[in-house]
Amino acid sequence: MNNVTSYKRADVSTADTATPEREHSQSDRTVCPECNGSLVEDSEHGELVCQDCGLVIESDEIDRGPEWRAFDTQEKDEKSRVGAPTTNMLHDKGLSTTIDWQDTDAYGTALSSRQRQKVQRLRTWNTRVQAGDAHERNLKQALGEIERMASALGLPETVRETASVIYRRALSEGHLQGRSIEGVATAALYAAGRQANTPRTLDEVAAVSRVEALRFKRAYRHLVQALELEIAPARPTSYLPRFASELQASNETERQARDLLDAAHRKGVHSGKNPVGLAAAALYAAGLLTDADLTQQQISDVADVSAVTIRKRYRELLRAGYDNAPDLEDASD
Repeated sequence: MNNVTSYKRADVSTADTATPEREHSQSDRTVCPECNGSLVEDSEHGELVCQDCGLVIESDEIDRGPEWRAFDTQEKDEKSRVGAPTTNMLHDKGLSTTIDWQDTDAYGTALSSRQRQKVQRLRTWNTRVQAGDAHERNLKQALGEIERMASALGLPETVRETASVIYRRALSEGHLQGRSIEGVATAALYAAGRQANTPRTLDEVAAVSRVEALRFKRAYRHLVQALELEIAPARPTSYLPRFASELQASNETERQARDLLDAAHRKGVHSGKNPVGLAAAALYAAGLLTDADLTQQQISDVADVSAVTIRKRYRELLRAGYDNAPDLEDASD
């Protein structure tokens, strides 16, 4: 212990006359200058020490941790003063101040009438500052629309984030002239779903949009060309899990439907056909093969395609999946 103390005093005394270059080289050391031993950080005492000879290389290091202590995860989260991570789904990326709508203090005690009036004025000015110009107001309205539609369609957060980035690009590059905010926001969400391989049909998107289907289809084509978005054609297998889940089909039926679609893709049967209709027909054909109780009308309601389309496509899928297609009777209503 005495050796450690003497080394520490010598190190501190020489540090007074050391040049800035020498101090920087000392802080970057990874081996002991005396014995070439390994250096370890003693976080309890704030020192950099050689674990072989005990030489203290540096002392009084800055403690970058919190000044409070926590003994479990819940207590750590409650004491943390760090906000949520930044996100493109908010017009200000989540960097602004949020004032709670509840008129209570940190302890849950109701505010007085005078305090409530003061907090309400703060909320008003906070809202005005957050969306002070036309650009911010445009972005705030569009991202709100994207969040609303994505929630109604059950799209994951990754798709919402991608849609927000697409809309931000379109706004910053000036591709919104002559087009409504809702139309471009709907087009951005549809494109993001296609890119993330979690597509929704045009009819499904149009059902939750506040603009006509023709307007957002035109906006979608414009965005793809203007932003040069790389969007592959939708595959029937992308719709299959969602349809199977809504129909409560078994795993065996879904797997059989996927095999039929894979066989159709290998033989080129899918070319030029609606992927939604192929997914619906594959589920119906798989239901016949696995004795599942799936009718054409049930599948038609879920996939939003006509029963005629299902009847036309399921026989093609059976012929593609089997050299000698089984002779199965329709289970139509």
